[in-house]
Parts: sequence; structure tokens; C-alpha cells
Amino acid sequence: MTSTAIAEIDLRDKIIADPEVVLEDPDVMRALIAANEKQLGSNIVDLRGIAMERLESRLDRLEDTHRSVIAAAYENLAGTNQVHRAILRMLDPNEFENFLRDLGGDVADILRVDCVRLVLETVQSADDPAVKRLGDVLTVAEPGFIDGYLGTSRSKPERQVTLRQLKPNSDMIYGEATDYIRSEAALRLDFGEGRLPGMLIMGSEDPHHFKPNQGTDLLAFFAGVFERAMRRWLS
Repeated sequence: MTSTAIAEIDLRDKIIADPEVVLEDPDVMRALIAANEKQLGSNIVDLRGIAMERLESRLDRLEDTHRSVIAAAYENLAGTNQVHRAILRMLDPNEFENFLRDLGGDVADILRVDCVRLVLETVQSADDPAVKRLGDVLTVAEPGFIDGYLGTSRSKPERQVTLRQLKPNSDMIYGEATDYIRSEAALRLDFGEGRLPGMLIMGSEDPHHFKPNQGTDLLAFFAGVFERAMRRWLS
């Protein structure tokens, strides 16, 4: 016997001994179906082959969906852990000044954003020494500034979290970082009755880091914790 004939016998014996090897290989199955259809001729429609093609297409879509769901679940879990770590770090300081400075340091690093800024509406002067000392993270503005910055109006009601892509046209908030910020998350803050509102800004040089179609639940939770921490300091 020739070596080709011996190889064919060996292959046949292997397939008979373990047919699942063929059944589980999509490329082999496609080749077998194509060979079968070729034998049937062009005038005969193999319904089984058509059914298998449709099932295979559905299976591919299901696998893609499965991978997307798993990826989204991992991303959501990673984001949750990230926000929890940032909150724990934010609550560590025992002094207000350190609390604010950590926003632009460790908290920003944990959240993987390029800068964090706190905007407070106030009727007091921006020349206050405390404001100047914290100028790299704290910005004070006149009452009504936050609504204007976020474009809040009757036709566009206020939202706690606003995600958007932008190129800042003023260095009032971002300071030296203005030139490279391309997206931001703006968290509206309520400090309680009788107090003017605030806004926590997270800026990124990546234009795709914050986009309007992203979920905001985690950032809303972060804003809620930050509000409560600030209320304690302000009291």
C-alpha cells in the first residue's frame, strides 16, 4: 500500500474512533457540507445545509453578544471598585485643606482622570487667602455660574451628572490644564438648604473618556458621598 492509502486508513480509523473531533470543528463541517452539496448538483437544494448555515449564523451572534455582556460586566465591576477606592481615599484626611488637595492628587489618580476641580458658588471675594492656596483644585464663582456652565434652562432641566466632550474656551476652571482637556464629567452638588450649590469637575485629555451615552450611576453615587462629606466640613 502507498503511504497515501495508509494515511487515509489511519484518518478513517481516527474519525470512527472519535467522531466528535469532526463534529466540533466548524471548518471541517463546512467543508463536508460543501462537498455534499457539490455531489447533489445545482438543481437540488439541501435544506439541512441551509438550516445549518442559519444556526451557525445565530450561534456566532450569540457568542458575540455573550462576549459583549461579559466585557461590560467586567468593565462595570472594575469601575465600581475604582469609585469605591476613590471614596475611601477621599474620606481619609482629617483636615479640610488636605481633603481638597487629595482630590487633585490621589483621588484623581485612582479615577484615572487628568484633573479634578471643585467649583463653589459664593458671594465672597476670590482673593481670600484660603482660596488662593487651593487654586490648583478650588475655583469660586458668582451665583448662577454653574447653571450657565452646564447650559441649564427651562428647556434643558438640570442633571446631577453631565458627561460631554469639549475643548474649554476659558482657563477659569482647568487653569494650566485647559489646553489639553477634551472631555469632562460635571457633578452638580447640593450642600443643603440655605447654601449655594457646587460642582465637581473631572477632566480628561482623552475625548472618549467621558461621553453623553455613558452610564452615570457610579458618578452619581460618588457625587452623593462627596456632598455629604462637604456638608460636614461646611458645618
